[in-house]
Amino acid sequence: MGYHIMNLINPLLFERISALLLQTSHMNKWYSFLLIVIFISCKAEKPKTLTAQEIVDKSIAVSGGKLFEQSTIGFDFRKLHYISEMIDGKEVLTRITKTDTALIKDVRTHSGLTRHVDGSKVVLADTTAHKYANSVNSVHYFSKLPYGLNDAAVQKERIGEINIKGHDYYKIKVTFNEEGGGDDFDDTYIYWINQKTFKPDFLGYSFHVDGGGTRFRVAYNERYVNEIRFVDYENWKPKNERSSIYEADSLYLNDGLKLLSKIEMENISVNRDNYN
Repeated sequence: MGYHIMNLINPLLFERISALLLQTSHMNKWYSFLLIVIFISCKAEKPKTLTAQEIVDKSIAVSGGKLFEQSTIGFDFRKLHYISEMIDGKEVLTRITKTDTALIKDVRTHSGLTRHVDGSKVVLADTTAHKYANSVNSVHYFSKLPYGLNDAAVQKERIGEINIKGHDYYKIKVTFNEEGGGDDFDDTYIYWINQKTFKPDFLGYSFHVDGGGTRFRVAYNERYVNEIRFVDYENWKPKNERSSIYEADSLYLNDGLKLLSKIEMENISVNRDNYN
């Protein structure tokens, strides 16, 4: 036991402890040694409290980190095929729809969305193109979380901690600047990030379109494909429509939610053959 304790103390400290022990004549030396060790332990610096940014950085790292930027990712979702890739340093998001009569490809870049039907470009009304662009972006955004939480428009705040079913979580609130935050910049997200694994096991968000509402997603079916983490989600909503996003975890623990759907990705591929 003494050997293990001494190994926890650097040589200089041990020399000082030894000197103190030599000066102690009226007390058992071993008892004195333990008192000094306890004193040093109490004086030790407390672990640093992680900021929201540091927590998110760790979460992105354990989920794939920069591999998201170095990979072409493909998957199927609700009978549509999606592809995310980097072309000339810019993110390109694609959705491919196969019908009985046509192959439709919607491609979203930083400049907007273009549609091709059987290889021929189709001119869309601005409102229609905008709607499709948001739809394509939304699916890709959720598929790669927590990657994306360091985008320039993202604002992060640590708002607390909670234990959910025996696991401790950091609660990270995410909002968006109006500039660069997209049409839904005023939505609010909360991520519950596991304090041991730094994986986001839950997420919730409030939205304002179509009458607004709150959703709470529970990650499951975790798998790593070529070192990038993917999950599916149970998609829940409050039984009381007026419930706040800040109540979502409590509602989840107290039967205050109802299951709406499951969000499942299939046939996932991750290819880095074209990257260094």
